[in-house]
Amino acid sequence: MTDVTIKLHNSKTRKKEIFAPLDPKNVRMYVCGPTVYDRAHLGNARPVIVFDVLYRLLRHVYGEDHVTYVRNFTDVDDKINATALARKEAGAAGTLEDLVAERSNETISWYLKDMGALGALEPNEMPRATAYITQMIAMIESLIAKGHAYADGAGHVLFSVKSYKDYGHLSGRSVDDMIAGARVEVAHNKRDPMDFVLWKPSTDDLPGWDSPWGRGRPGWHIECSAMSHELLGDSFDIHGGGNDLQFPHHENEIAQSRCAHPEGEFARYWLHNEMLQVEGKKMSKSLGNFFTVRDLLDKGVPGEVIRFVFLSTHYGKPMDWTEKKAKEAEKTLRAIAQVFGGDPQTQEWYIPSAAHTPQEVLDALCNDLNTSLALTLVKKYAKNHEAAKLDASLRLLGFDPDELVAKYNSFGVSAGSNGVVEGVSYHDDGSIPFAASEVLLKASQRLEEERKKAMETKDFSEVDRLKSALLDAGVEVRMSKAGVELLPGADFDASKLEALK
Repeated sequence: MTDVTIKLHNSKTRKKEIFAPLDPKNVRMYVCGPTVYDRAHLGNARPVIVFDVLYRLLRHVYGEDHVTYVRNFTDVDDKINATALARKEAGAAGTLEDLVAERSNETISWYLKDMGALGALEPNEMPRATAYITQMIAMIESLIAKGHAYADGAGHVLFSVKSYKDYGHLSGRSVDDMIAGARVEVAHNKRDPMDFVLWKPSTDDLPGWDSPWGRGRPGWHIECSAMSHELLGDSFDIHGGGNDLQFPHHENEIAQSRCAHPEGEFARYWLHNEMLQVEGKKMSKSLGNFFTVRDLLDKGVPGEVIRFVFLSTHYGKPMDWTEKKAKEAEKTLRAIAQVFGGDPQTQEWYIPSAAHTPQEVLDALCNDLNTSLALTLVKKYAKNHEAAKLDASLRLLGFDPDELVAKYNSFGVSAGSNGVVEGVSYHDDGSIPFAASEVLLKASQRLEEERKKAMETKDFSEVDRLKSALLDAGVEVRMSKAGVELLPGADFDASKLEALK
């Protein structure tokens, strides 16, 4: 499908450009991954979901075997060391290096499981910084030899920012502006305040590696430069991450990589997602609105809901996570599930076909990943019961229709105005147990009877009481001329309805 035109907003040029890969048979993308010292918070998940959609789009257009997606793990970091040291002081067995490795492995496992719950595919390559120390040292040696870096004689190596004339081009700021507006570490071993660390010494008790400048460990920025070069080459297509990484991390990556490998372009297209807020405020522990992806999952917020809320806002705009949006997303997913599945005894299930993705959905995603428009189209297909279009669109956006049916099979139960009561059998692994259907059937029938009485007597007190009890039990109540429909939610508690009289 290489005749499809993809347009992406390139942070480097500050405009939307037609995406033309260096090699359509090997489209290459690098995204900065997490520092693995703790659980991923909700903001960490946004770039994962954004670039997962881009990865899926590139695979759709160029072929699954023609896209290489690299996302790293930073497992060399002071925060990891501090966490391991705290464990050691608490009596944990093993050396500090053992505890650092143990913590990194544990956190990486958590991360992959949590991101998988959000529907994210695993990248083709997930390099760990500790596996590329040799390449980092070689790159640093090259920078020194070319006059772009210098050793201070005390175990540090620093990059000379003024040696790279285009420094600041990505973020659009001059070096003088950066010094004035940033918290720049002024140290006696720096030739210039903007110079940054490529290598630093390690004490005997901290993780470290032998190098020409003594036992030490790499600076943060050199890690991504070395790993992307080793896995993707001198030049590759896309580099992505949150806009909080644009300066200094990505700016420093460009300087290092272009100076070490001047024959290459490094990354040709730069994509940055905006930050996340919670209920209109910046997420922070001091405000009590800081939580991890696992916190939400454990509270019963499904991964599909998180993904749906995230994709409802364009990646280039700030995103606000709210409980209201989460509830609306779940309601939409339940409506989608109605298109695909129902009671297998009364109606046929939708059988996925090899339907093509609707052109209008593909156009939306090809237009700088307009996921908000794509989801608007998804809602339209659900409303019109266009199952084939809905199926293909959802899959490209990273939703599994079979999983949606299993989790959100919300045909519920209804009592129509004709007095016929219809029910549904539930999946054993779904959120609604099979045994609850009878309780809901009775409640639906009871509410319909009381509504008919109220229409005659104009006394709706009993209807209101029943609705209140149903809502308290986690059931959405829909009443129309056609009758009553009850839709059990994720927090449905059938026991609260058993005593309903």
